[in-house]
Amino acid sequence: MAAAAAVGAAPPRVLSAEPRRDPVAVRLSPWQPGSRVRASRPRQENVLHGQLISTKSNSRSLLCPPCHCAQMALANTRIAYQPDVDKHSGVLAYELVQGSLVQWNSFMDKSIPDPPTAVLLHGILGSRKNWGSFAKRLAQEFPMWQFLLVDLRCHGDSASIKKRGPHTVASTALDVLKLIVQLRLTPRVLVGHSFGGKVALSMVEQAAKPLARPVRVWVLDATPGKVRAGGDGEDHPAELIESLRRMPTQVSSKKEVVDALVKEKYSVDVAQWVATNLRRSSPLGSLSSSSFSWMFDLNGISDMYKSYEETNLWGIVENVPRGVHINFLKAERSLHRWALEDLQRIHTAEELAADEGGGVEMHVLKDAGHWVHADNPDGLFRILSSTFRIEATIRGMQN
Repeated sequence: MAAAAAVGAAPPRVLSAEPRRDPVAVRLSPWQPGSRVRASRPRQENVLHGQLISTKSNSRSLLCPPCHCAQMALANTRIAYQPDVDKHSGVLAYELVQGSLVQWNSFMDKSIPDPPTAVLLHGILGSRKNWGSFAKRLAQEFPMWQFLLVDLRCHGDSASIKKRGPHTVASTALDVLKLIVQLRLTPRVLVGHSFGGKVALSMVEQAAKPLARPVRVWVLDATPGKVRAGGDGEDHPAELIESLRRMPTQVSSKKEVVDALVKEKYSVDVAQWVATNLRRSSPLGSLSSSSFSWMFDLNGISDMYKSYEETNLWGIVENVPRGVHINFLKAERSLHRWALEDLQRIHTAEELAADEGGGVEMHVLKDAGHWVHADNPDGLFRILSSTFRIEATIRGMQN
C-alpha cells in the first residue's frame, strides 16, 4: 500500500471466487550461464510496447517533488524509447531498467538467456514511477542486472487496459506472471511494497511447479495475512479511496485536489502524493481552462484493496517451497501493521523453512514509516543490495 496508512473503517465484503489459474509456465529461475556480456556504451534501443532504460555511471542525490522521495537518480541516465511507441504490452504497462552491461531484449534469439532480472511492484494508488529512481540506482550498482517495473491493473498506464474482474491480489499477480512470460523473463528476485508484497507472494504461490531455483522474495512493510487498521491521526487507505471516488473525474488543478484532501484531514504529504496520479487532459497552451483527470480506475482499486485486506498467504510462508527465500521488511515507525502474533509466526516460519531447504527472514528498516523507499532510501538500498550480492556470488560459483 503506497499511502502512509493501514486499513480503513469500511467493513470488508466477500469477493467473488478467485480467477481460474491459467497454466502459465512461468520460470522464476536463476539466469543460466551463457555467452559473456561485454561492457558497452548505453545504446539507443526501443523495446516494443514498453520502455528500455539504459544506465551509465555517475550519480547524485535528488529530492523528487512533489512526493518528496529523496532518492538516488542518475545524472547521465539516457532514456531510450520513442514517445509514440505504446507503453504497454497488452497485459500491463511496464519499464525495463537495464544495467550498463546488459545486452539483451525480449526479441533476441530465444537461445540467448536473459540476464538476471528483478521485478519491482508498487502498492495501492501507486505506479511504477514510485520505483523509478531506486531502480536506476540498483542498475548502476549492479550493472549486469535488469529491473522490471510495472503498473499494476487499474493503476497508471495500465488503467487504460481493460481487465475483467474480480480485481484481487491473485488476479493482479496473474497479470504480472503473464507479462513475464510475454517478455521471456526468468526473474530471480521479486520486490513488492505493501499490496505489491502480497502480489509477490501470490506470484510464487501461482507459478507453475516445480519452480526453478533460487527465487528471492522481498515483502516490504506488509504481513501475509490480516491488514490491521492504523491509529488516530494516521491515513486510512480505504477511506482515502472513498474520498477520491467522491471527487469529480476532472479537476482544474492538482492544488484543488490537495486542498480538498487536506480539508478532509489527510496529511499534506499524502495529498501531494495522490495528486501525482493526475494527468493533464487539456493541451498545454490551450485557450480553454486547464483540466486534469485521474490515471487510475478507482472502482477497481477499491476492490483490490478489499482483497488486500482479506487475502491470507500464510500458507506459502509457513510451507515455503524448496529454493524459495522470503524476506519480510518491517518499517520501524509502522508499528500498527505488525502484531506480536505476526512476528512470532514469521520467526517460527524461519525455523521451519531452514529445515525444509527454503528460507524466511525478518528485517527492520530503521527511521522509516510505511513509505520505505521514500523515508529511508539509503537504508532500504543497503538491505536489498545484500540479495543482489548473494546472487552474484552464486552466479560466480556456477561459472
